[in-house]
Formats: sequence, C-alpha cells, structure tokens
Amino acid sequence: MSAVLTPAAPAATTTPVGPLKVTQARVVRSEWMKFRSLRSTLYTLLAAVALTIGIGALFSGVTASQFHTFSAADKATFSPISTSLTGISFAVVAFGVLGVLLMSGEYSTGMIRSSLTAVPRRLPVLWGKLAVFAGAIFSVSLVTSFISFFVGQALLSSHHLSVAITAPDALRSVIGAALYVTVAGLIGVALGGLLRNTAAGISTFAAAFFVIPPLTGLLPASVSDHLSQYLPSNAGEALWGGTRGVTNVLSPWTGFAVLCGYAVILIAAAAWRLRRADA
Repeated sequence: MSAVLTPAAPAATTTPVGPLKVTQARVVRSEWMKFRSLRSTLYTLLAAVALTIGIGALFSGVTASQFHTFSAADKATFSPISTSLTGISFAVVAFGVLGVLLMSGEYSTGMIRSSLTAVPRRLPVLWGKLAVFAGAIFSVSLVTSFISFFVGQALLSSHHLSVAITAPDALRSVIGAALYVTVAGLIGVALGGLLRNTAAGISTFAAAFFVIPPLTGLLPASVSDHLSQYLPSNAGEALWGGTRGVTNVLSPWTGFAVLCGYAVILIAAAAWRLRRADA
C-alpha cells in the first residue's frame, strides 16, 4: 500500500519592514506623549489656571469694593482690563517652572540619552519639545485668560467699572496675556536645556522675572527708567497692560518683540549646547 504524498504548503512570505524614518512629525508626537504622561504637567497647568482666574477675581473684587477710597491719581490710571488679568503675573511662575522641567527633567533622570539615541541629529528633539510646549501652553492660557477677563469684569460691573471685550485694547490684552506666558515658558525650556539643572534653571528664571526688576529701582533714576523697560517681565507685560508702576513702558508689540528676542537668543544657546556638549 503506497502512501499518498501531499505537497507542503508554501511558507508564508513576509516583506521585511525597515526601520521607521525619524521625522520631525514623529519626534513631535513622541514629545507630546512624554509631555502629557507626566503628572507634573497636569498639576502645574492646574496651578496656573487657578492662579490666573483666582487672583484676577480677587483683585477685581477688592478693587470694586474699595474703588471709592482710591485717590484721584489711582482712579485716573485704573484699568479694568489689566486688573482682571492680574493673575497672569503669578501664573507665569508655574509656566516657567514647567518649561524648565520639560528639559532639565530628562537630564536629571538620564532619559535624554534615550531620546538622543533615537534621534541622533539631536536638534529635532529640542524643536519637538518647543512645539509641544508652545501649543499646549498657548491653548490653555488663552482659554484661561478669557475666563479671567469675563470673571473680573463681572465682579467690576457691580460698581460700573467693567468694560466689554470689544473695548479698545481689551482683546489685544487678553490674547497678549496668553502670548506672554507662552514665550516666558519657552524661555524656561531654553534655560532647562542650556543649564541642564532644574534648580539652576528655575533660579535663573525667577531672578530674571521677579528679582532683578524690583532691584533696578535701587539704581539712579536716569539708569533704571531706561533699563527697566527692557527687562523680560516688563517688556512682555507691556502687551497686556501689566506694567503698572514702571515709569517708561515700551509699546505693546515692541515689548513683546523684545521678549521674543530673549527667547530666541536663549533657544539658540540651548541648541548650540545640545549639538556640542554630551548629554
């Protein structure tokens, strides 16, 4: 009896898949996944939102109840727009710290080595972090800025001090507040990449935005009046009217251009170190 032989089924053929090409879009997607997976991101954004809305509402409510006690000079310089956006001056701390942590955190944990191994050209990692940070921060801060404005105007309206969003400079100030904290946060990212140390980055950011400005008041008036308007915080705050108490103030968009200049210089320095120095 002979056995019946059946032909063996042909082996399945598979087309080998080569390694995925590293593109800027894929790097941005990777950085977005890392950004949203960090608990510090959520906590910091919540703190910034609470500071912006809460402090803006507090200042608006107190101003409305105490406005009748203001001097004629204070009443003349009163701005319902900047009053409702006062929280921006405090929220910039949270955004700056988050920016520093975005870069310095990877150096402290050693994850930066994995990132640069996957992206040998290095600079796309920095561009990806900047793009993800700017997009997320501007979106959150823009919505928060509008909420802060409308809450503040609602509190001021009880004493007929409010203005509409269509008032002169109102829309520019609300959007400008979001632009200010976004660029300030990018400065934090650049400092984190340049200094590669969380404590050093946060300390430098705090000094530039909160320590040096009041210290310029100790200088002779002929020097401080011209110097203070070019400091990062005063230049950026000119865009939304947060420069009360500063004698000489740049025009809104000139001040914002100066702030962007600081950001560009620091980002370029961070990019140079990323290319030249080992992780």
